[in-house]
This record gives sequence, C-alpha cells and structure tokens, in this order.
Amino acid sequence: MIVNNTPRMSQIVLEVWKPLAVLFVWDVIVTVFYMSSSFRAPSLPMTIFGTVLALFLGFRVNSAYERWWEGRQLWGLMINASRNLARAAVAFLPDDPPRARDLKRSIALRQIAYVNALRCQLRRLGDCPEVYDMVSREEAAEPMSRVNAANGFLDGTAKRIEEARRDGWIDTIQQTQMERILVDIANAQGGMERLKNTPLPMQYRFFPSFFARIFCLLLPIGLVETLGWATPVGSTLAGLMFLAALQIGDDLVDPFSNTVHDLPMNAMCRTIEIDLKQAIGDAAPEPVTPFKGVLR
Repeated sequence: MIVNNTPRMSQIVLEVWKPLAVLFVWDVIVTVFYMSSSFRAPSLPMTIFGTVLALFLGFRVNSAYERWWEGRQLWGLMINASRNLARAAVAFLPDDPPRARDLKRSIALRQIAYVNALRCQLRRLGDCPEVYDMVSREEAAEPMSRVNAANGFLDGTAKRIEEARRDGWIDTIQQTQMERILVDIANAQGGMERLKNTPLPMQYRFFPSFFARIFCLLLPIGLVETLGWATPVGSTLAGLMFLAALQIGDDLVDPFSNTVHDLPMNAMCRTIEIDLKQAIGDAAPEPVTPFKGVLR
C-alpha cells in the first residue's frame, strides 16, 4: 500500500506511459491529417460522451474501492480476533503442568503461523517460509499439505483446545468462548476468500474499459476543430484523466494482489506477531516500516 501523501511520479509513468504514448501518436496522426487537408471534422457531442463515460468509470471505481475497504475491515477483524485468542489462552490455561503452559505458547504461535499462511494463500505465493519460523516443520506438515493450509492450522488449534478441555485445564464455558473466537477468525477468512475468488461482474470490467478507449479515439476528432495544432497535448491530457480513473479501478479491485496497491498484509501479520508474542512473554520483532513510500 502506498502511504505517501503525494504519488510517486515514477510509478505513475510506469503505469500509464504505454496507453498515453499510443494515444499521443493517434492524436498527432489525426491533427496532421486535419491540418494538412481540406477535411473538416464532424461535430461530435463529446460532452455527452464524456459525462456518460464518467458515470461508468465512477461506478467501477466505487465498486473497486468498496472491495478494497472491505478487505481492510476483514483484516482488522482478524487482528482483533487473534489478540482475543491469545488473551483467552493466557487467561484460561494454567501454568502448571508444564504441558498446559506450553499449550499457551503453541496456540499463540500457531495463530501467527495461520495469518502468514493465509497471507500467502491470498497472494498466491505458494510456500510460506514465515510459517516455519513459528512452528516446526513436523507440526506444519499436515496443514501445509492441505489445499487450504490456513484452515488446516485453524482446525489444529481447535483440536488442541478440545484436548485442553479433556485434560481438565479449561471448562466447557471457556472452551465455548475460545471456539467462538475461532469462528470469528474463520468468518473473516471466508470473507477474504470471497473477495479473492469473486471478480467484478463482466459488465463492470468490460464496458468501462471499452468505452474509455473508444472515447480516447474520438477525442482528438472532437477537439481538433478548436485546438488545432495543440490537439495532441489537449487530447492526451484529457485522455489521461479517463485512463487514470480506469487504472484506479484495476489497482483496487483485488486487495490481495501482491502489488504496491494492495493491503499491507505483511505489516498486519507483523502486528499480530508482535502482540501475540508479547502476550506469551516472548521477544517480539520490530513493526514493518514503509520502504520508498510503500508499506507491504
């Protein structure tokens, strides 16, 4: 996620230079043809076209931002639920016998492994080395062998809580409270998977993109009568605004896309790691900080 107040010009140029270059070449061709011939450009209702296109792009950008913001809300719920799980484990489980004390650490560390596995799943990264920093490879083997590794870690945590009840370390009320937290975690994960696996409807993806490109092709024809030789500059700048709006929708539509525009899941996983390790008395790492204006 870009956290700078002002956008980086290098990033903007990198994203829009290709369509802008094509648009500028087209504008020059139209301008040279018009100015060097007796052809007169037809009168086009560019204001009407632009207004309708702006509505299409506005709907698309709003829909994309809603998806991005919902993803951030779900991760906020995940952070809070992780803290609640660790707090319940520390408060409910006794310090004696040593196995119960070890279970406290196990639940907290498994939850850290869980959120990192979920992050890697959502970003389609394959293996997730951060998982093995929290749990042994033997303990991680079963959940990591599943299609949904994060859910495997969650199932394993639920089994350990049930074992604690059977051993008499917690009662059924405490188990129910901890299970309720696991349900909140699973619901947050389900919401994230829904966003990741459900694209915007085809109409929201195809028509704004198609109409924006048609509008950019017609724009110099509608402006050349007024702007003359300045048409390439004016038309390209006007086209930039519509192409930028189109790009904004593309950048925000997948909040877990592993680009500079997606949610800072590395930083949020680190926040969970810090809170949970401090809850069990372990040394915690430093928070993730932005690098060149980007928080991962």
